[in-house]
Amino acid sequence: MREASLLLREILDLTVDLEADVGAELDVNRRDFEAMQHLVMSGPLSPTEIARRLDVSTAAATVIVDRLAAVGHATRQPHPTDRRGVLVVPNPASVERAMARILPLISGVDGVLDDFTVDEQGVIAQYLTRVVGVYRAQLPPRS
Repeated sequence: MREASLLLREILDLTVDLEADVGAELDVNRRDFEAMQHLVMSGPLSPTEIARRLDVSTAAATVIVDRLAAVGHATRQPHPTDRRGVLVVPNPASVERAMARILPLISGVDGVLDDFTVDEQGVIAQYLTRVVGVYRAQLPPRS
């Protein structure tokens, strides 16, 4: 394997390790942290949408939301336009805690690009775009 492929594999492994570390800091398991990431990035979501994004049953999503609510990371609130519906709303303090760990990483990774010319950045982006395409091609179509 080429060095770039090995380094990409290492990035994937480190991402898993970092997510586990942040999840442990927030007292949640890997799947619950994944749900939190969706709430942090998207804001309030229905339990059905959480189930869809995590590719789990609605019953499993309910259990995940129960655990997030039990540790104070999310609350259930009435849906503003569907009186029978519920939204899972992330706790702002939990969002802040998670982002305090994640933003330095995002800024650091983005800052590395400053060491490259605009043309080199274009080549890097082209490579990563093609890698994303290879990954997507290995997944079944999402419904």
